[in-house]
Amino acid sequence: MTTNTSFLGDLMNSIADRGRSLLGRGAPEGPTSAASLTALCESLLSGRGEASGVALADEILCGWRKLDAEGRRAFLVTLAERFGPDTAKLDRAIEAYRAKGDARTILDLHKAAEPRRQEVIRRLNLAPRGTEALVRIREELTRNLKSHPDMAALESDFVHLFSSWFNRGFLVLRRIDWTTPANILEKIIRYEAVHTIRDWNDLRRRLEPTDRRCFAFFHPQLVDEPLIFVQVALSKEIPSAIGTLLAEDRQPIAADEATTAVFYSISNCQEGLRGVSFGNFLIKQVVEDLKRELPGLSTFVTLSPVPGFAGWLARERADDASIHLTPEDKLALMGLDKPGWHEDPASRDKVKAALIPAAAAYLLKAKSTSGKPIDPVAKFHLGNGARLERLDFLGDLSARGLSQAHGLMVNYLYKLDEIETNHERFAAQGEVVASSAVRKSLRADAPSPKAVSKAAIKTKDQSTKV
Repeated sequence: MTTNTSFLGDLMNSIADRGRSLLGRGAPEGPTSAASLTALCESLLSGRGEASGVALADEILCGWRKLDAEGRRAFLVTLAERFGPDTAKLDRAIEAYRAKGDARTILDLHKAAEPRRQEVIRRLNLAPRGTEALVRIREELTRNLKSHPDMAALESDFVHLFSSWFNRGFLVLRRIDWTTPANILEKIIRYEAVHTIRDWNDLRRRLEPTDRRCFAFFHPQLVDEPLIFVQVALSKEIPSAIGTLLAEDRQPIAADEATTAVFYSISNCQEGLRGVSFGNFLIKQVVEDLKRELPGLSTFVTLSPVPGFAGWLARERADDASIHLTPEDKLALMGLDKPGWHEDPASRDKVKAALIPAAAAYLLKAKSTSGKPIDPVAKFHLGNGARLERLDFLGDLSARGLSQAHGLMVNYLYKLDEIETNHERFAAQGEVVASSAVRKSLRADAPSPKAVSKAAIKTKDQSTKV
């Protein structure tokens, strides 16, 4: 892949040089203002020659790199506001469609409705290392989006184009091991987003043993840049805690003794590709590869964090009208406020009795306005066709694990002959497919919405009287 990419890069550099010669330009020094870049984008759209187009695209991207933060914001706003559809052409296309309504006028309308900035992005992609530059530009865009909502249309254009350019057909799955080049291993350390890799020794423990695997997706236009990677532990059972899985003194097993593949960390690497889904393809491809390598594997499961649980639980504890917690639950959960609660057996047992039913309610009942789980990790795995298999109390005792989920972790089971059915049930009805053990964890005596409503009204009346 590296050789082919190098050849293509050299070819595009050669075309860019020839284009600069045709345009009478020297090596790209790059404009220094958003206005200069905007003018070059107009020239890029009006040009027809491939070589000159590559040269202009290269010059624009060189100029982008030289702009300061304010200049970059100004350029992105200009792209969003001034490079929309050609309104005159769009009006004519609408009139033609209304008059005829045939296939040709529908096609013309589709073309006329496309924002001009999409073609700008396509042509910028032709520059040497243009894809990588555009990913970095989108990183800048996502950082500014909240404070500049006028960039939202440009954001949609990037997602639309990247979803095509980074579809499964263009991705290359590579195994990452201790012999992988150091520049890639360094990025694995840097991009790990679930369980921090402390140093090179820690990385080695995750890659070198016979019962460890790591796989990553790459794209031919992003040289040695992983897009997403998954870390896998081979085991004889479904684990309930990350600490034992990553312990320094653990004893590895032979790979062919394993019956279970545990996906314990999935990390997206490129902020500029946020919103472009790779994870579902990654897991399914890795399952296929592992089954081919190790036919003895029969169970494919995750050991996953529950990042939104602590925040949700805090809101439920503070809500007098909560339909998920009983007064007794709230009393028991006060133990969470005591530092080191998980180290005291008595406190720990009381918390567990209330926390596990609350966790079941969070994962099975707490939904967004779209009808999907509010927990992002649950939404991802359930959408892939996994089953919510088990709740793991105190599965992650790290500071991060205690902070985001009071130590809770969960297992999602990928049962190969049920994945498609589970996916359809989730996609069509928002159904959370869960094991009987998880469903039994739900509070049978949780207050009904009607009872909570009456209690809330009574409380309000009493407070008014006081």
